[in-house]
Amino acid sequence: MTQRPARSLDEMPTREEVLALSGQAFIEAIRDGRLAGPPISGVMNIHVHAVERGCVTFRGTPQFVHLNPMSGVHGGWYGTILDSALACAISTVLDPGVGQTTLEYKVNLTRAIPVGTEVDCIARVQHAGRTTAVAEAEIRGVADGRLYATGSTTCLIFQP
Repeated sequence: MTQRPARSLDEMPTREEVLALSGQAFIEAIRDGRLAGPPISGVMNIHVHAVERGCVTFRGTPQFVHLNPMSGVHGGWYGTILDSALACAISTVLDPGVGQTTLEYKVNLTRAIPVGTEVDCIARVQHAGRTTAVAEAEIRGVADGRLYATGSTTCLIFQP
């Protein structure tokens, strides 16, 4: 199957479907197209590329519609791919029934991503405790490996 963003609320996975799976199984189901991904992935032109325990890679390509008034890729595009990869990486270490949400995240832009440049955002869990988890990520060019941004997050963990 091909990965696909949800196009209506009816296509979104239910809370029960999400919590019945481990976090890793849930992210893999989105990657594999067995569950619809979030609608924002279509809007931002990003998708889950790789999943393993404690590490998730999102791949994306900023387009013309992602430009700010100065004709650069909007910082919100960087923030969206970082927040998505970081939170999903943390999800991969969660058992069924355990949830998470972003408590805070930080973005550091190191250089402008040219429109049409395919990038990977690789996020790795640094700490996963009972109530919080921390992850770090980098955005790098797929073709050239150039560093475009870094980010980090702290997520709140919801135990059953």
